[in-house]
Amino acid sequence: MSKRALFIEHDHASEAGPISQRFSEHGFEITRFLIVDEANYLTPNVSVEWPDLLSFDVLVILGAPWGAWEDERIGNWLKPEMEKVLAAHNAGIPILGICFGGQLMARVLGGSVARAPQAELGWYQIESDDHSLIEEGPWFQYHWDRWQLPAKAKEIARTQIASQAFTFGRTLGLQFHPEIDSRVLDLWLAMEGGCVEVESEGVVVKELRAQTKAIEPDSNRRGFDLVDRFLSKIACAEIERV
Repeated sequence: MSKRALFIEHDHASEAGPISQRFSEHGFEITRFLIVDEANYLTPNVSVEWPDLLSFDVLVILGAPWGAWEDERIGNWLKPEMEKVLAAHNAGIPILGICFGGQLMARVLGGSVARAPQAELGWYQIESDDHSLIEEGPWFQYHWDRWQLPAKAKEIARTQIASQAFTFGRTLGLQFHPEIDSRVLDLWLAMEGGCVEVESEGVVVKELRAQTKAIEPDSNRRGFDLVDRFLSKIACAEIERV
């Protein structure tokens, strides 16, 4: 019987690039679950019918253009998602949370999420306490928010602005984006206001695209390695419940 991975895509541009590829190479049957489609991008407080998260072997929770703290803006699906992923975590299902997904898991597991003092956009080196799990990069950053760690979580990596990775039982939360490649970046920049939003932070889009293309082979390899390590180290860790 094949293993099943659910990729939770909060918006229409949240493709998982090399991360999805690596899970497929490990023999996972991937189901993509989209929450806010392109037609509802400007009115994202939609209601959705959730699949049974407990029927999957792994959950991958991707990023979003909204905040994991914005209950009034996206609460119709954010609050049910929090309840469902908490149940999955407590059932021992391995969870990989990326950016919004990492922030969501931090909140679900007892931490909190709020605006950061400044955005991190582009390619950054990070400080890692465990290179056998998280390399120092460079990794791609695309966020304005940050988490405060749950009390029982173990921080693995950080920058001066934000915590970058934590573990809690079979959950791995990441602030950076191992799924980025040139195609995924173009999807993000093509979203309404994408280029303007990035350029307003002083980032030159043409330079960002060129840098991403140059880094992509090494970044893809780091993303593959991260999936390998998640599956070998985190997915079989001891269950820690909330």
